[in-house]
Amino acid sequence: MGLFFNAILISVLALSLAFVSSSKSTDSLTTGSSLSSEDVLISKPHGNFTAGFFSVGENAYCFSIWFTELYDHGNYTIVWMANRDRPVNGKNSRLSLLKSGSLVLTDAGQFTVWTSSTQSRSSLQLQLHENGNLMLSNIEGGNLWQSFNSPTNTLLPGQSLTQNSVIFQKPDKLFFWILQGPQTAGISWPDPWKHSWDNGRYPYNNSKVATLDSWGRFQSSDQFDIITVDYGPGIQRRLTMDFDGNVRVYSLDMASRNWKVTWQSTLQPCKVHGICGENSLCTYAHETGRKCTCAPGYKIKSQKDWAYGCEPDFQLPCNDSNASGFLLLQNVEFYGYDIGFFSNSTLDNCQNLCLNYCSCKGFEFKFDKDKGYYNCYPKASLFNGHRSSGFDFPIYLRLPQSTITSFDQKSLQETNLKCTVDVASLDRAYQKKCQHGWVKSSLWCTLVVGTFEIICFFTYLFKTQRGSSARVQGYTQVATGFRKFTFAELKKASRNFSTEIGRGGGGIVYKGVLTDNQVAAIKCLNEANQGEAEFLAELSTIGKLNHMNLIEIWGYCVEGKHRLLVYEYMEHGSLAKNLHSDRLDWKKRYDIALGTAKGLAYLHEECLEWVLHCDVKPQNILLDSNYQPKVADFGLSKLLNRGGTDESTFSRIRGTKGYIAPEWVFNLPITSKVDVYSYGIVVLELLTGRSPVGGHSMEENTSVMEPRRLVTWVKEKTHEANGRASPAAIAKIVDPAINAEFDMARVELLVQVALQCVEEDKDARPTMNQVVDMLLHQESDEY
Repeated sequence: MGLFFNAILISVLALSLAFVSSSKSTDSLTTGSSLSSEDVLISKPHGNFTAGFFSVGENAYCFSIWFTELYDHGNYTIVWMANRDRPVNGKNSRLSLLKSGSLVLTDAGQFTVWTSSTQSRSSLQLQLHENGNLMLSNIEGGNLWQSFNSPTNTLLPGQSLTQNSVIFQKPDKLFFWILQGPQTAGISWPDPWKHSWDNGRYPYNNSKVATLDSWGRFQSSDQFDIITVDYGPGIQRRLTMDFDGNVRVYSLDMASRNWKVTWQSTLQPCKVHGICGENSLCTYAHETGRKCTCAPGYKIKSQKDWAYGCEPDFQLPCNDSNASGFLLLQNVEFYGYDIGFFSNSTLDNCQNLCLNYCSCKGFEFKFDKDKGYYNCYPKASLFNGHRSSGFDFPIYLRLPQSTITSFDQKSLQETNLKCTVDVASLDRAYQKKCQHGWVKSSLWCTLVVGTFEIICFFTYLFKTQRGSSARVQGYTQVATGFRKFTFAELKKASRNFSTEIGRGGGGIVYKGVLTDNQVAAIKCLNEANQGEAEFLAELSTIGKLNHMNLIEIWGYCVEGKHRLLVYEYMEHGSLAKNLHSDRLDWKKRYDIALGTAKGLAYLHEECLEWVLHCDVKPQNILLDSNYQPKVADFGLSKLLNRGGTDESTFSRIRGTKGYIAPEWVFNLPITSKVDVYSYGIVVLELLTGRSPVGGHSMEENTSVMEPRRLVTWVKEKTHEANGRASPAAIAKIVDPAINAEFDMARVELLVQVALQCVEEDKDARPTMNQVVDMLLHQESDEY
């Protein structure tokens, strides 16, 4: 009897499941049917994606598509929303496929908040595919509408971005990202002040299509082309415009079940267009992150959103030029939004020019090194404000005279936002309709049985999940705006690699002349000794960094086993070649120390990724026609994740003997302080003319401890019994090639900074930002 009863029960359950499946499908929606807030569509056959009403607040829902699995600490990853700006009520809201052929999303059954605007007389089916595309098609297989044609903030592999898409905008036949801020709109990326060709774009473009493929390559028809650092098959990816305005490609790490950034358009957080709004300054440090500050004389507009920026806390009469003056802010730039450009100007002319415009908020006064004069940039709007030690020129801020007199540079404070949660009420009157009890019971029964089916489905999926993907294949371009050369082109440009201008562990550098008559440095990376890894590191790191004290990369070549980089050519070669000549006077040496510090500080502090050089030495500091330094050769660089730690482990010692920090030798955690140590040794070499390695060393014995002998010698020569340095003692260590023509105060400062940088204890060393501040402080005192 019991067995018979069990058989009957199983039969009834099977019939129930069959009835529910036929009456309420979990993988498709047909003409005349609808989905409620409790229903979902599951992609077939593996269920990678789910579509349904996603909760975005208390009784507020958006019809969305998301990854079915929970990633990033148990959170769902949404890839599309139909009504992200108009959430609907959780009760009686439905997505309906009408007989007219249109998909309609209604709020509480009364207000239409979204529609597909499609029409068809034939039977239709709405189905979610395994690639994340929600597609409405007819029985003949024709496609009437698909979510891939209307992206919100995410692009999935295989999804084409066209001129009608709204995630990015493509004016003037080029691929742009547009800022639509509360007060200001403009081109966010790429750099709007550059020509199309300078940004690596092809303006003769009629197709206007861009696509992210399954291997991790994103290509646009205007020749914008990037490849993620994990390029290869079998990895789930998405390209997303994040809330901060930066665009990133995320790859799914199945081991940690987290999304990892494998490409992003902007490495510098403060260079994201309009990130702090108008009349504000952005600063960034890897310890504290990005911070926004109102410019002097301005106050924050909204305590809840920095996008609104700041507003004047003063009134400035337009017809009284004597009522206003200019406050000088060092190392501050507001790029863009100029009233005009006035070349070969004096400071007085620039000030008067700004005073004559009622709309002028201030001006920048920059020196053009190529032309040898200053240019004036009066500002109609103070937008994209950024404070950085890498900016050599100040901003002159127009303010009332009373504000300038009372302002203290040190009193500039960050304003913290008050991010309270507000629930916005929708101005809609809902009319309650009576509901039958049997309808509720049926819905609950359907929900329970449907949940049981989903649990069974995912249990089966988990047990049968297939793992491995194909091996990740070679490296190609991973950054934007580069020219791709053929090996034959570079061989011809270098005259069969005949003129060698440098060499190191990573490869040999040759001089070449490109087809546009530009002189270039062509670096051939070694095929052995991790040549491909060094190529990937240099291309993905240097190519996306932009600083006047970092070498600029123009292009690359990947062809068979050949890995080549094309750099700007530096007329005076490396610091190592010039250090023991009579070409470097005291001023040039100080400028080299300061410029090198700025370049390293930029790498350590101002990039979203924390970049370690790992091989700071005179051979990797190049000098341009004015003997200004540029840090080069990032072949040994390492990108560190900022996820709560400053430390990382390395598989092998990196760097050059004589400049290697003690952490490498004693297998201690590696941080940015290894570069600080190497920089300190370079500064001592600049001061003394004595190298920690080779023929210019203090002793003939060239052991690992030789740099410590240089440090000890400097300490002994510069410190008397009372522990203080005297001018006579300082003079004993200065390189005789300077011929006693040096600034004693600056020499003392450099000695102090260098000795702090080469402390055995890494925690006793300053950061490169602190080094820059100390050197700039000396300059401002003299000024």
